[in-house]
Amino acid sequence: MVRKLTAAAAALATLTVSCAPPTQTPMKVRALVLSSNGEYAPTEVELKTITDIVSMQGTVAKLQGGAFIRLDSQDPEANAAQTDEAYLRAVLKDEGRPVTASYNTDTSGVLWPADFHTWNLVTTYYNLERAWDYFTTIAEVKQADLPQTTAYYFPEFVLADRSDDPVVDNAIFLSPVKAFLVLPFKELQKAPLALNASILTHEYAHLVFNRRVYEGRGVPDPIRYWGAVGGSTPGLNILKSLDEGLADFHAYVASCQTSYGCNPRVLATSYEGTLMENRDLSKNWCMSRELYTQLYGGNFNTTFSGLEYQVGTLLASALYKASTSAADRQVLARAVVAAYSDTDPLKPGLAQLARATLDNQEYFKLGAAARAIVRHIPRGNVTLKQAVCTNFATHLQIPVSEMTGTDEDSCPESTTTTSACPSIYTIAP
Repeated sequence: MVRKLTAAAAALATLTVSCAPPTQTPMKVRALVLSSNGEYAPTEVELKTITDIVSMQGTVAKLQGGAFIRLDSQDPEANAAQTDEAYLRAVLKDEGRPVTASYNTDTSGVLWPADFHTWNLVTTYYNLERAWDYFTTIAEVKQADLPQTTAYYFPEFVLADRSDDPVVDNAIFLSPVKAFLVLPFKELQKAPLALNASILTHEYAHLVFNRRVYEGRGVPDPIRYWGAVGGSTPGLNILKSLDEGLADFHAYVASCQTSYGCNPRVLATSYEGTLMENRDLSKNWCMSRELYTQLYGGNFNTTFSGLEYQVGTLLASALYKASTSAADRQVLARAVVAAYSDTDPLKPGLAQLARATLDNQEYFKLGAAARAIVRHIPRGNVTLKQAVCTNFATHLQIPVSEMTGTDEDSCPESTTTTSACPSIYTIAP
């Protein structure tokens, strides 16, 4: 268990107390990292972007403690807000203050966290840094597009419409405050979420999606307008499903760079049982007629709520099955990010598709979104493109006609489905 590891590390006789070590770049420090045998162990790592090892600030993130965030549909200040900045001021009741980490130093000069929270803080920064590195190298997002982001550590976060009790046992990218929330853990008995690199990469992927698809808006226009209707919300259902599914896919691809290796079970080590198994990308997931009906006919705030994870898993699993090599994974990760936003009228990105259908979300189709991804796979990767098209058509039940076209970048007309999933369009006799 994490607590046992921390206690053992703190008890080592070779350590000497040093509460405020000078910051160097890179900084050698111990973090709790998932090893190849599936256990979290104190591991020497380098923080390459840290600028203050005590307050845990750097190029990638700034950790902030003691914040209070309250989302309340009855909050008059929030309802009166006309800008993202005004809304942020309304919901961020207390921005908190810098954290303070404490360390011991071993004889080789490597820092060892001196208490549990410092272990958690260091590992949080390290995991966010790894996610940032994945997106700026493997996925080719410009570093300038991913500046320092605040991570509120153990804030008091209240969703007032549900309860006045603070939310616990979660790690979130919260777009209204444009920051990560690393919430306290209470019931979670396995690895705390901050230690789980896949989960933090998933959350960092939401940040990238927000920056590129939603132009960095705290309350994006598609969510604001599409979520306000009382009937079906197909566009919002699809967009939220894309956000969840593509985040899982990125978490999977990033995991292949770790000592643990490729991990198609994004929630593993923090969750177990049905919740974890339902997000296992290696399983054979198939769109059902009931789920398809909810995707296009349900309301995101009522009947479709929670189903975005099911559709997202279908999407991520289809991409997982299509990319069977390291080279394919890298190409597809870049294609997915490139498809988030592209002003080329011949292959518009998700941002452009959403903007063009803002007045009528029924025109934002899953097939069009899938086609945007396919169109950003380089033409030379014919086999990969064909595999993605086949898996989309088979597992997501997207009509081939919605993904094909006269251009070279769309799915070929010859795209067919496989026997992995039964057709939901077959009419029973």
